[in-house]
Amino acid sequence: MDTPQFEKAQYKSQQDGVCKRCGQTVSDTYYRINDDMACSQCAEKAKFDLPKDNHAAFTRALLFGFGGAILGLALYATFAIATGIEIGYVALAVGYIVATAMKYGSRGAAGRRYQIAAVTFTYAAVSMAAIPIGIHYAISTQEHRQTSLQQPQADSTAGENQQRPRSASIAWGSLIGSLILAGLASPFLELQQDLVSGVIGLVILYVGIQIAWKMMAKSPSAGVLGPFRMNAARLGTPPQSS
Repeated sequence: MDTPQFEKAQYKSQQDGVCKRCGQTVSDTYYRINDDMACSQCAEKAKFDLPKDNHAAFTRALLFGFGGAILGLALYATFAIATGIEIGYVALAVGYIVATAMKYGSRGAAGRRYQIAAVTFTYAAVSMAAIPIGIHYAISTQEHRQTSLQQPQADSTAGENQQRPRSASIAWGSLIGSLILAGLASPFLELQQDLVSGVIGLVILYVGIQIAWKMMAKSPSAGVLGPFRMNAARLGTPPQSS
């Protein structure tokens, strides 16, 4: 029975000496592509195929992220209106949608500025969903109030009928303005109405933001490392770049 050799820590891919991309035997030097052994030809190809983080990629990410935020806002508002559930569970999906859209737009490029943009889009989508939700509840409340208080008046004057649309438009303008101003603060304003529900909503929103943040983070293992000497790997010592 073979006894384990603790003094020699060797990666299986290094012991095999085989490129994990093409299967070619690696003899003298090797590279690492996402921690996998690779030959020089595959390493050069991988360098060319790596996502390019430039102005064009970031601009595309912003455009797609904006579209993802609009979609997330619509999804969030629709879910809240249809179910009546005010706790923002959909914020988790919004963070994923925004980050996925940004990654598609950037063609895989990621990093700190992408993370900041993804977080901003996610928060804006979730908080501004309060506008269509508030408008829906305002319409429902007004219709219910008009139905309960409405009395037929056959002798109403034409002047009174002409004044009603004007007063309604002024009321809606004030309401929409208030909703826009309160939109971004809505996750915190919820605390004043229901402390428990507001805290839970903020926690869920934070998790949704974290999803977007992590998805747009640049992987530390992404890229091509090397070249390394194969002899060092076979001897069980840490490989060093040549």
